Amino acid sequence: MTLSATMTARLASVAMRDSSAWTTHLPGKFVVFDGPDGSGKSTQFRAVADAARGAGVETIEVREPGGTKIGEKIRDVLLDPANTEMVTRCEMLLYMASRAQLFEERIQPALARGAFVLADRFISSTLAYQGSAGGLARTDILAIGDIAIGGRWPDLVVVFDVDWATAQRRMSRALDRMEQKDADYHRRVREGYLEQAREQPDKYLVVDSTAEPETVIANLTRGLHDRLCSRR
Repeated sequence: MTLSATMTARLASVAMRDSSAWTTHLPGKFVVFDGPDGSGKSTQFRAVADAARGAGVETIEVREPGGTKIGEKIRDVLLDPANTEMVTRCEMLLYMASRAQLFEERIQPALARGAFVLADRFISSTLAYQGSAGGLARTDILAIGDIAIGGRWPDLVVVFDVDWATAQRRMSRALDRMEQKDADYHRRVREGYLEQAREQPDKYLVVDSTAEPETVIANLTRGLHDRLCSRR
């Protein structure tokens, strides 16, 4: 059995105990997987989405920036290494523009019909990258973000925590414009995520993604069970 299949099986059998727990607690929930570049969140994202679908829960996956026809065009601009002149405020507003389209076109309708929405990055990313690392005011980001999503914030943000040295070793592909920023920038990004979690411990779950994959999935499943199943 592959690692991904093992993780999915563990999520289905351990995290929620049985499929009825998934079908009881996931519908209508909005969960974000976030963290520094190279944190390994994509592997966990795939496992959770597969496990939820396997339990019969309508699961909508979205990614940021992008996720819509308009959003993908914005993504190309944001991540193109050639756009070196882009200032942080422009960067933040472009992310918010993509997010506004994504929320109205895909996230809001899915939540309204009771689907489980799983997002790869969200406003937590903007707070970390353009806020903590980029120097923009947290209050400004939150105010614009609230407009972009109409006040519907995620039920839970899972932060996969990783140091930059470990993250770099994991990224063998060509780096995009954000990933090419220096080590100090990425240190501030990481601290930004951890600061968010300290400020809103009821809305954030931090998972150490430098651990072995089996340990990461065990901590993730336990955290999802504790956070989602305790909320009605």
